[in-house]
Amino acid sequence: MEKVLHHVFDKIEPTLKNSKNLLAFSAGVDSSALFFLLLKHNIKFDIAIVDYGVREQSKKEVHHAKTLARQYKLFCHYIKAPQFESHFEDKARTFRYEFFDALVAVEGYDNLLTAHQLNDQLEWFLMRLTKGAGVSELLGLETCSQRKNYTLVRPLLEYSKQELLSYLQSHHYPYFIDASNNDEKYERNQFRTQFSNALLTQYKEGIQRSFHYLKEDKALLASQFHILFNEKSLYIVKLSTPKIKAKASDIILKQLGYLLSASQRKEIAHKESLVIGGLWAIEQKNDLLYIAPYLKIEMPKRFKEACRTSKIPSKIRPYLFKEKITLPHTQIE
Repeated sequence: MEKVLHHVFDKIEPTLKNSKNLLAFSAGVDSSALFFLLLKHNIKFDIAIVDYGVREQSKKEVHHAKTLARQYKLFCHYIKAPQFESHFEDKARTFRYEFFDALVAVEGYDNLLTAHQLNDQLEWFLMRLTKGAGVSELLGLETCSQRKNYTLVRPLLEYSKQELLSYLQSHHYPYFIDASNNDEKYERNQFRTQFSNALLTQYKEGIQRSFHYLKEDKALLASQFHILFNEKSLYIVKLSTPKIKAKASDIILKQLGYLLSASQRKEIAHKESLVIGGLWAIEQKNDLLYIAPYLKIEMPKRFKEACRTSKIPSKIRPYLFKEKITLPHTQIE
């Protein structure tokens, strides 16, 4: 098992060793394995843990996290979440990432590491497959994803939970088992217990290879567009073909934290100007794709005229004005 996980940081170790890293920690199998692998590779990091207060065991997990931090001279960030009366998974995830984003902003972390692994990747794949999705949507988890002011790093995507568990057990490292991970009132857990666990038990090597090939295909798709300009939440993208517009929009919006539905992707493919979810303006001018937050604000007549002269799409203009963004004209010829 040591040999299996020996290369976990091969492609990203130099980057991590020269950066300030924050590990999203839960004390479960996955994050515990990543915790001890980071230590083994002499990668410096701090940890952050959220207590949702829905299990008695969570208090012990927080205490364990603080004890580990003291033992290995790391800083442990901790927060207690409010009670969520409905849509627990979605609200808990939003709260968790708002906590991480705040820590990044205040403490200046460069990377946020999460312990998503092969089982998580397969669960996501199956969930999206049943709803209708293309390659970029099926592969929702990337090893490195750029966020607004940090990089989200998932080093364990190629490794199964069983491999991580065996690693912990072989070294007698401590970890907790969260029984709620098998509670089938949550959709993800239904896919886990009914499908992904059994598939990985029998077909792990083939599934690993398939994800490798699919990622190559996704990279090929991404090569058909490139970002000409990005400032804050504004993106200007050059398309090699109009057919790639929906894919490009999906990838960009995913970076911005918004996940498109199948009907929204279809709408983007057939319209040159639209607003998605009341939140995002998407406009196409020839081979250029503009994506920005959708705003309704008053703008000076002089500003609007300058935008018209520069052929800046109308739905993009309010965000430019609000954020005082100046487009380098030579870059978007």
